[in-house]
Amino acid sequence: MRNPLGSALYELEVKKSRFIALAYPCPNLAEVKNLVTEVRNLHPSASHVVHAAIIGPKGDEYSCSDDHEPKNTAGRPILEVLKGSGITNVALLVVRYFGGTLLGTGGLVKAYGESAKKVLEVLQTEELVEKCSFSLSTSYDLFEPIKKVLLSVQCTITEERFESAITIAGTLPLPNKTELEQLVIETSNGRNRIVFSV
Repeated sequence: MRNPLGSALYELEVKKSRFIALAYPCPNLAEVKNLVTEVRNLHPSASHVVHAAIIGPKGDEYSCSDDHEPKNTAGRPILEVLKGSGITNVALLVVRYFGGTLLGTGGLVKAYGESAKKVLEVLQTEELVEKCSFSLSTSYDLFEPIKKVLLSVQCTITEERFESAITIAGTLPLPNKTELEQLVIETSNGRNRIVFSV
């Protein structure tokens, strides 16, 4: 499974109807409602805001809605595209502005499915790897070497605080935990210790 690294947007026009596909990282099903509300507020005159979402390390939690389009012509096609993508923890919303021409059920399935495929093509993802959080304090003279070590084991630094010592916090792939611990001890000659939390 893969995880989205950020959000993505793709716009499609079919017989004067505009389909704006938006993909967002989404950690849980409760967040899906917030995203739908947010997108509805951004597009108050849209005819429909359809969604589908896949959540969980195995991608086994789902949500989808046709938002008043004919049953199974909007949310279901988006969900099927998501299921085949190998991406999890993602919400995919498609905003439709009706262009005056009815597309029919086949046309709707095709337009929503195509919108979903296209936005996933531009969505950046990474391999889903279990991560843990870390923090450590270091002296100013060791800041650059320690930072180099952190980046060498794929840490993502989320915070740096510069006080009497420098505090660094972030996340790293769980399999790299032991290696990082060893490298920090070696680089700092045992002066620095790293603290992990899941």
